Amino acid sequence: MLINKAYKFRLYPTKEQETFIAKTIGCSRFVFNRFLGKWNDTYQETGKGLTYSSCSAELTQLKKEFVWLKEVDSIALQSSLKNLADSYTRFFKKQNKAPRFKSKKNQVQSYTTKVTNSNIAIVDNKIKLPKLGLVRLAKSREVEGRILNATVRRNPSGKFFVSILVETDVQPLKKRIHLSV
Repeated sequence: MLINKAYKFRLYPTKEQETFIAKTIGCSRFVFNRFLGKWNDTYQETGKGLTYSSCSAELTQLKKEFVWLKEVDSIALQSSLKNLADSYTRFFKKQNKAPRFKSKKNQVQSYTTKVTNSNIAIVDNKIKLPKLGLVRLAKSREVEGRILNATVRRNPSGKFFVSILVETDVQPLKKRIHLSV
């Protein structure tokens, strides 16, 4: 039976990699907030929100307007749009509150990137991430399964962590029969 399993490791990026992670987090936040504002405006005017695909198409135009968006991982930007669309879907199903703007002052900041053409891999005690290259990590155990995505997170103390989501095959436990005497 296939299940999703997450592994969390501490990252030890170089100064350049730290700067790049901060840029990626900032750009993801910018894209999320920009489209959240557009989504709210469209909803107030027409009574209907935007869709993920319309936002995604508009993102390419946004990259031409703001050249610095091209520096970071494009999948991370797409993921922030996907999160926004999912957030609105849950809001309309009354599963959560309306999405709010992301703040630079938030305690924990992160971005998520998905696997395409094996751009995320674990090599010895390093993880290969898109546009970031090899980053040293404290590998406490082996990662088993097919990697689906990775979330790079910076906590308030400035430490970096990566959560790796994998799809792995597990054998269900056999049910034990209890005999009462």
